[in-house]
Amino acid sequence: MLHNRLQSIQHWIKNQKAAYGVIQGKANLFYLTGFRCDPHERLIALFVFPDKEPFLICPNMEKPLIKQAGFDFLIIGYSDHEDPWGLINKHLASMSLVGEKIAVEKDILSVTRLEHLQTLSPGLSFVSCDAALMELRLIKNSEEIAILREAAKLADFGVEVGVHALKQGRTEMEIIALIEFELKKKGIAEMSFGTLVLSGEQSANPHGKPSMKPVQEGEFILFDLGVVLEGYCSDITRTVMLGQPSEEQEKIYHTVLQAQEDTLSLCREGTILGDLDRKARSIITKAGYGDFFPHRIGHGLGTEVHELPSLNELNTDQLKVGMTFTIEPGIYVPSVGGVRIEDDVLVTSTGYECLTKYPKELQVIK
Repeated sequence: MLHNRLQSIQHWIKNQKAAYGVIQGKANLFYLTGFRCDPHERLIALFVFPDKEPFLICPNMEKPLIKQAGFDFLIIGYSDHEDPWGLINKHLASMSLVGEKIAVEKDILSVTRLEHLQTLSPGLSFVSCDAALMELRLIKNSEEIAILREAAKLADFGVEVGVHALKQGRTEMEIIALIEFELKKKGIAEMSFGTLVLSGEQSANPHGKPSMKPVQEGEFILFDLGVVLEGYCSDITRTVMLGQPSEEQEKIYHTVLQAQEDTLSLCREGTILGDLDRKARSIITKAGYGDFFPHRIGHGLGTEVHELPSLNELNTDQLKVGMTFTIEPGIYVPSVGGVRIEDDVLVTSTGYECLTKYPKELQVIK
């Protein structure tokens, strides 16, 4: 599988008349090599050529792990006292390179590394390979889907732990600690993003910051979390009620639920992505909360928790079988609180499959 992915990007580099490509982003490196890590300030980069075998440069400490991950081409290791760019230059000088450009991830390439590449290959221009790599990652195969299903199950479990941990006076941070502790007991070393437990007025901030605030009766409690499993991410949001809801709280919740369910019903091959956002937005606006739905209906999901496709109202692309993404309408009213319901969705040949399955009816925790 890795070889097929490398061949695809090699073919693209050749069509671009590029001498080589340099891949250093965490998600793209994992996708092409099977190795996932955060190298911090150290350089890990994959050099891909149109008609030659690739090589990877990395700290010596990572070499055994990269081999274990399944990358079976040349690995050039370096120690902390060595200059990796000098080693790259030496290797490139031994190759006969033909091309006018260097393919790079323009979205994430630092200026410092750009200057190093300009020194390595003066006179060559730069072309972005971000879209080409994202296009490769857009459609998931059966192996990827199997992992995403398991990651979604663990996200469901995380919400279940959080809901069971709810009691008046327990803080948001305490509940997060309990969720992540139970997930670590199941072998999860990395969350997709910082786990959110937001209560009361805090839940009215879509990406609020959890705190030592105790949860209280009469509040919405919003859970947003996901795990990284074998390099693939999950992402779920559920909102529950601690104590009896007010009439307005019930209206907000059921409006979001209707928006999500009606939007999910459109998820099938050929649907215009923008139509999904417009469907949810029309329901929320009709209920009088249009000004309180400030984000798109969803985002792609895979080796990154946010990737293509972007499910915004202006996207004219169509859903394809094998795409995975979130559907997550929300209403956030500052004086009342916020509700978001989010599922991970797979487009199938017969429609769609919700990978996350934690119940969505309004739960009142007493």
